[in-house]
Amino acid sequence: MQRHRVMISAAVVAAAIGFVPNVAQASDQPADRTGSVAAKIDSAKAAAAGSAVFHSPAERTVRKATAAAPADAGKNGKTAAAPQAAGAVKDNPGLAVDLLASGTTAHGISLASQISTSVESSIRVEINWGDGQTETAHTTNAKLLKSNHKFAEVGTHKVTVTLTDLNNNVTATNSVDVQAYGSKFTPHGPTRLLDTRDGTGATAGPVVPYGTARVKIGGNSGIPADATAVALNLTVTNARSGGHITAYPSGTEQPNTSNVNFVAGQTVPNMTIVPVGSDGYVELVNRSYGDVDLIADVTGYFTRTNASGYTSLDPARIVDSREGLGTSWGQVAGQSTFPVQIAGRAGVPSWGVTAVALNVTVTNPRNAGHLTLFPSGQQAPSTSNVNFTGGQTIANSVIVPVGSDGRINIRNGSWDPADVIVDVVGYYSPDSKAAYLPVKPTRLYDSREWSPVQGQDYSYLPLGDGKPWVTGYVLNATVTNTQGDGHLTVAPDSNTWAQYLGGTQIRPTPPNSSNLNWTKGATVPNLVQASTGKHGVIDLWNRSWQPTDMVVDMFGLYEY
Repeated sequence: MQRHRVMISAAVVAAAIGFVPNVAQASDQPADRTGSVAAKIDSAKAAAAGSAVFHSPAERTVRKATAAAPADAGKNGKTAAAPQAAGAVKDNPGLAVDLLASGTTAHGISLASQISTSVESSIRVEINWGDGQTETAHTTNAKLLKSNHKFAEVGTHKVTVTLTDLNNNVTATNSVDVQAYGSKFTPHGPTRLLDTRDGTGATAGPVVPYGTARVKIGGNSGIPADATAVALNLTVTNARSGGHITAYPSGTEQPNTSNVNFVAGQTVPNMTIVPVGSDGYVELVNRSYGDVDLIADVTGYFTRTNASGYTSLDPARIVDSREGLGTSWGQVAGQSTFPVQIAGRAGVPSWGVTAVALNVTVTNPRNAGHLTLFPSGQQAPSTSNVNFTGGQTIANSVIVPVGSDGRINIRNGSWDPADVIVDVVGYYSPDSKAAYLPVKPTRLYDSREWSPVQGQDYSYLPLGDGKPWVTGYVLNATVTNTQGDGHLTVAPDSNTWAQYLGGTQIRPTPPNSSNLNWTKGATVPNLVQASTGKHGVIDLWNRSWQPTDMVVDMFGLYEY
């Protein structure tokens, strides 16, 4: 196995929760592993985008006679009326076109136009993409014409292909309705869709070992029946043994991935963006040997309509109560709420933002409790985003609607104070171009197959290399076999993949942010909305003094 090692020295920087030492280096990474990552991404993307096929057979072609220009047309400054070509339609009775389209990207399709003709003739081919864009081609014989197109907006478009036989004065037209496979986001006020403790959304009672809870998404609580994916905050509580929860679209095969990992007696949340099955349901399987209670809170959904696109940002800290950043200095009091200005900060525009993607961390809590994030101008809902115990440091990814004043609220549901840290990683708005392409959950990286990531080391993945139109990935990052306390930072790399291959990379500096926190021996997952940055290389930083294993699963990507 070929190995590629990069030695990097890093300056001392402040960590999200602890400290970073003065030496960092890049983990050994075999070239075949990084190539395998790219292949897995391409395969999952192609399967998702191409899963819908649109066909209009040649039999639907409509043929019409056209006007023929007389020989003296235009002479003496006059244009004579062109007579209708008698029997012209009969002169090329086989002129027709069969249309077959499939998705290629969140915004793009491929179109195969199978052109048939009875005679050799000069034929003009015009493709009207249904969005104001057209293109033309020419042929003299039967031909398979392949075309690709990217729509500015997702949704349904009518593509029309017109053949004009210039010698026999006849046209043949066929059309097909196509749909770009990408989806855009609509915020939803935090709402509880499932709580097995009290029977919300399901029969009351815990989920049995290796049993499944079904969550109705489409047509529930104002969510459209055609929702393609949903943003859910999943919480496990009353677990009788260790295990994990896997979320996946109803009617599909259970994937070999995890969304929430837990141990006996633990209450742990994790954000997930999961595709919705064709019947409108999402399924949650309890992969443990004990009963668990499950809670699912929705904060938004995706549809193939022109709603809000996504803009990825480099992680930036906007709240840290330990320093008085973005809020009053000092711990947030129990049973209290504080506002956070979102619009106009950390790369978020000052207007037009419908929702924001955050990573929220609780540290130094004096007692057990939970945080609830919700848009300003509303009452705090009976949902939770981050659950914690006394003294615990824990993070969770959050997507929260933004109020009309550009703010959100954060409520400490504990009876005692806690410190709160918030990092912004992206936002949703009508002006954002990137649409979401949900894919079958796919494992991209597992350090257990090779070697753990060393303390204060990082692993780099060329997830977006050569794909500038891909702006971000929805990942679930899990740390396991942790040999010490620490936290994970996921961020774009300042180097290109070509620089790594050529050994000319320069030192990347991780941002002062965190995506998940762990203690020795713990297995901890968290959703990561990872920006591809300028070069498409994403770093996974082990901000611990000891080695740890990292597992990365892909659930979708954003592309324009």
